[in-house]
Amino acid sequence: MARLNLLEETRFEKVPVSVYSDPTAASLAVARRIADLIRGKEEKGEQAILGLATGATPVKVYAELVRLHREEGLSFRNVITFNLDEYYPMLPDSEQSYVTFMNRNLFDHVDIDRANVHIPDGTLAMEDIHDYCLAYEQKITALGGLDLQVLGIGRTGHIGFNEPGSAPNSGTRLVTLDDLTRRDASRDFGGKENVPTKAITMGIGTIFKAREIILMAWNQKKAEIVKKAIEGEISSDVPATYLQLSESVEFVLDEDAASQLTRFDTPWLVKDCVWDRKTIKKAVVWLSQTLNKPVLKLTEDDYNTNGMAQLATEKGPVYHINIDIFNQLQHTITGWPGGKPNADDSQRPERRDPAKKRSIIFSPHPDDDVISMGGTFIRLADQGHEVHVAYQTSGNTAVWDDDALRFIEFATDFAKSQGLDTQKLEVLYRDARQFITDKKPNQIDTVELLTVKGLIRKGEAIAGARFAGLPDENIHFQNLPFYDRGKFSKMLDYEDDIQATMELLQRIKPQQIFAAGDFADPHGTHKVCFDIIHHAMKRLRKTEAWTKDCWLWLYRGAWHEFEIHEIEMAVPLSPQEVLRKRHAIFKHQSQKDLPVFPGDDAREFWVRAEERTRETARLYDGLGMAEYEAIEAFVRWKFEDE
Repeated sequence: MARLNLLEETRFEKVPVSVYSDPTAASLAVARRIADLIRGKEEKGEQAILGLATGATPVKVYAELVRLHREEGLSFRNVITFNLDEYYPMLPDSEQSYVTFMNRNLFDHVDIDRANVHIPDGTLAMEDIHDYCLAYEQKITALGGLDLQVLGIGRTGHIGFNEPGSAPNSGTRLVTLDDLTRRDASRDFGGKENVPTKAITMGIGTIFKAREIILMAWNQKKAEIVKKAIEGEISSDVPATYLQLSESVEFVLDEDAASQLTRFDTPWLVKDCVWDRKTIKKAVVWLSQTLNKPVLKLTEDDYNTNGMAQLATEKGPVYHINIDIFNQLQHTITGWPGGKPNADDSQRPERRDPAKKRSIIFSPHPDDDVISMGGTFIRLADQGHEVHVAYQTSGNTAVWDDDALRFIEFATDFAKSQGLDTQKLEVLYRDARQFITDKKPNQIDTVELLTVKGLIRKGEAIAGARFAGLPDENIHFQNLPFYDRGKFSKMLDYEDDIQATMELLQRIKPQQIFAAGDFADPHGTHKVCFDIIHHAMKRLRKTEAWTKDCWLWLYRGAWHEFEIHEIEMAVPLSPQEVLRKRHAIFKHQSQKDLPVFPGDDAREFWVRAEERTRETARLYDGLGMAEYEAIEAFVRWKFEDE
C-alpha cells in the first residue's frame, strides 16, 4: 500500500528522485555511493571509471571523498576520471579553470594517478579541437564506458555545457555558451564580458552511455529548472529533460531544489493532505490565482474540479473556508509596520506595545535597505520609531573602476583648490590608474582602491538613510570582516562577524529587526549576513532578557518576492511613498543605470523594486483585497524557543 501511495504521489515525476533535508546530507549520500563503487571495483581488481562535474554543487561530495580517503582509507589508485567540460579558451592554471577547481577540491588531496585524470584541454588550437574531442570519446569507450556520471544542472537546463538546442545523441564537442550561463559565471570572471563564449563539453549521447547517472541540484535557485527537467515534456529547450529517456538516472535534490515539484508545491493534486492552517491558505490562494477569481467567489465546484475535494469535505462548507482565508489575507495588511498604538493588535501582524519601538534594519549591501523596504523604512521613521540601519558590508566590489578614479580626481582637485598638499593623492591616482590599466579579469583590487570604492558606497548609504529620515548617529557601518576576507580565502570563520553583530544588538536592544531573507543562493552575501544575525541572536537569547520581546522580520530584494501565502506583514505604499522610495534609491548613484553585478535583469534597481511591489499589490487585488499602488512584504522568522 505504501508503495502505491508513493507512486501516486510522484506520478508527475518522469525520473527517480531522492530528496534530502539539505545539501550536506545529499552530498554525503552521493559520496558514499561513489566510494562503494570504487571499493567494489577494487575488490574485483577492476578500475572505476568516473565522470565528474564542477561548480558549487559537487563541492561537498568531493570534500567527503577526501575525508574518506584521509580517515577511512579510501584509495583512488584504481580510479580513472573524465570531466564533463572546460571553458574555451582557458589556461589550466587560471583561477576559473576546471583543472584548478578539480585539483583544489579533489585531486590534490587523494592518491589518484595523474595519468588517469582527464579534463578537456582549453588551450588547443581551434583546428585541433575536433580530433581531440573524438579521441576523448574513444578513451572512454576503450575503457568500457563510464561507470558513474555525476551531473549538476544549469538554469538553462544544461547538463555539462549542453545548452538548449543540443541533440540527444551529441558527442564531445566545442559549443557556444548561452547568455544566461555566462551571466551566472560572471562573478567568477569579474564580469560577463570576461566569461569565455565557448566551452568543450561531453555530449548528451556520451553522458547517456554511463551505467549510472546522478544529477544533483541544491537550493531554490534551481527549483524552477529542476521541475521542468523532472516533470516537463522532453525538449531540446531543456536538455536535462533528455534524461527522462534513461533507465539509469536518478535526481538527488535537497528540499529547496525539490520545492516546486508537484508533490511538494501543490500536494493536493497528487495525494490526500493533512489540512493544517498553512496548507489550507496556500491551496486556496493557489486556487484563486489559478482560476483568476477572488477568494470569496470560489465555489464548491471550483474546489472539486481542482484537486481540493478533500478540503471541501473535511473543512467545508467552502464559503466558510473562503471567508477565513480572506480574513487571514486582510489581516496581513497594515499601515503601521511598527505596530498601531492604542489599537487592538490581536488581528494585526505587529504588536502595539511599546508604541515607539527601537527598530534596526540590517542591510547586507549599502542599498538593500531602500531597494527592498524603502517605503517601510520611511514609514517607520515618519511614525516616530527609533530606527537604526546597519550596513553589514562595504559593497566595495560593486563599483566601477572609472567611478573610483573620478572620486580620486575630485579629492585631488579639491585639495588643490584649498592649497593643500596633493602629493599623496597624485601618487594614489597614478598607481590606481596603472593598476586598472593592467588589471586582469576578476583580479582583486588594491587595498587603496577597495577603500575608495567602499567610501563611495558609504557616502551613498548615508545620503539614502538621511533621506529616509535617520539621524547620523543611527547609521551604522559594520564592515563585517568576512566580506573582504572572502576575497582572498575560501576558508571562512565568521566568529568576529557574529561578535560584532552581538555588540551592536546589545547596544541598541531593538524590539524589531529587519533582515534580508533572500536565501535562494546559499553562498550569496545575503544568506551569509542573515546567518550571522541568526547566530548572534541565538546566543543573545540565552542571556539577554530584551531578546524575548524582539521580533525578526525578513524582507526580500529587487529580484523576487515572497509568495502571497507566505506573507505575514504587507505594508501598502501610496503613490507619493513610492516616489519617496525611488528618490532614496537614487542616492545610490554608483548603482544606477548599469550596476557592476546586475544579475539576470536588465532593468535598473529602482524599476525592479517598483514593479515587484506593484505586482504584490496586484496579486492582493486579484484575491479580492483593496487595490493599492504598491505593497512591501515581510515574513516573521521565529526562533526555536518561540
